[in-house]
Amino acid sequence: MIGSRKFAAEVLGTMILLEAVVGSGIMGERLSGGNVAIALLANTIATGAILVAIILALGAVSGAHFNPAVTLAVAVEGGMEWAEVPGYVVAQIVGAFSGVGVAHLMFGETLFTASQHARAGAAQMFSEFIATFGLLSVVWGCSRVRSQAAPFAVGAYITGAYWFTASTSFANPAVTLARSATNTFSGIRPMDAPGFIAAQLAGALGATLLWSWLLPSPPKAAKEVVLLGTERNIVHGK
Repeated sequence: MIGSRKFAAEVLGTMILLEAVVGSGIMGERLSGGNVAIALLANTIATGAILVAIILALGAVSGAHFNPAVTLAVAVEGGMEWAEVPGYVVAQIVGAFSGVGVAHLMFGETLFTASQHARAGAAQMFSEFIATFGLLSVVWGCSRVRSQAAPFAVGAYITGAYWFTASTSFANPAVTLARSATNTFSGIRPMDAPGFIAAQLAGALGATLLWSWLLPSPPKAAKEVVLLGTERNIVHGK
């Protein structure tokens, strides 16, 4: 029963996250009059704010990962049983695609459409490594020193990372997969998604290894932290 509640919370939280990412992207693009900077700003604010809200709302149920990279990092730190990892990851992916579908329905778009938004090249991959490395650094730093600040720190980080990374900081494999199914402002071509995901996992692992040395923490502390998930994205990413 407890496991089912955790998985349901991960589905719900990741779904809401993608509703925000995709929905605000569509709304921003429609209202910006062609000004991409304004559209991105709208997308950024909505995503950062939603991350804070869903982490606060669901953190006590599942830890509010909403991000396979975070889930794997927590397992590496000993903060959860490896047997729970597949359930979390499946729940996050299901939630992410559900969120895309809901956003499309709200704005009258086709339920799912392969994205044509190119996000390729070494600079984009490196950006995703940096974005996810930074996200996990925020998560681990807060978990060791001030866990109650984690929701706000994660939301603030993703808000900033939208703008200082060339990729706009997806930092979340489930979000990346789901965003390949939206041919809107926030999409990514399916062919570009694997490179993003590889970079995200590498960034998460790198940050986890660094913080295990920089400020060691016993496994119990990893279980107690309220995490995100994203791009954003996010958690955590988006």
